[in-house]
Amino acid sequence: MAMGLARNAAARGVFVLLALLVGACAHTLVHGSGAPRAVAARPLRPRCAAALDVSTEPAATAEEVDPGEVAGLRVLKYPHPQLRAPNAEVSTFDDELRDLSRRMFRMMYASKGVGLAAPQVGVNKRLLVFNPEGDERKMSAECVLVNPTIVERAEGTELDDEGCLSFPGFGAKVTRAKWVKVKALNLKGKPFTKKYAGWEARIFQHEYDHLDGTLYVDRLDAGERSAVQPELDRLVALHGPGGAL
Repeated sequence: MAMGLARNAAARGVFVLLALLVGACAHTLVHGSGAPRAVAARPLRPRCAAALDVSTEPAATAEEVDPGEVAGLRVLKYPHPQLRAPNAEVSTFDDELRDLSRRMFRMMYASKGVGLAAPQVGVNKRLLVFNPEGDERKMSAECVLVNPTIVERAEGTELDDEGCLSFPGFGAKVTRAKWVKVKALNLKGKPFTKKYAGWEARIFQHEYDHLDGTLYVDRLDAGERSAVQPELDRLVALHGPGGAL
């Protein structure tokens, strides 16, 4: 029994020694001689980051352009009197109205804008269009509002930059309600109610002001108005007191 235990112990010792030798050889083959090397740390980065547009800048911050005549329409420039004229409610919902809205969208996209009101193209009707994406390929984002009315608005306000196709070449900071609840008609004359918030609310309020003959420069505080006054004077000098087509 004692001899058997001794043989077993010797066998176990040989097995352990062989295991150690095999392990050492394997380490040498993989890492080379000497102490094991630390694995270099790799910086973490999201996959496909180069393929992603990470910009959060709204489309409207691209500088607007004046494309001239588009689809038979031209944008009126400050201080054209039609920008201040009363605007009648739409009473006829026909192909002519639908055609006008389509042409307004074409003008808006050509101007790199996100919204347009009918009086801006010389049609003194209560009609506005906008697309918060500013991208004609995203037609699902297009909004058409006929005879809109604000029925409720947020007490809270936000200050942010705005520009206007009727005031080319500059912009200013304007205070707007954070959200608005609106009642309007669609192009078929069907009523609907919609709540707009954030960026959409700002676009809607800007265009809605046009329907009341209010221009975004009317809403500037004293400091902002003073800052843009040279630009307003430039437009008057360029287009005359009657504005420009």
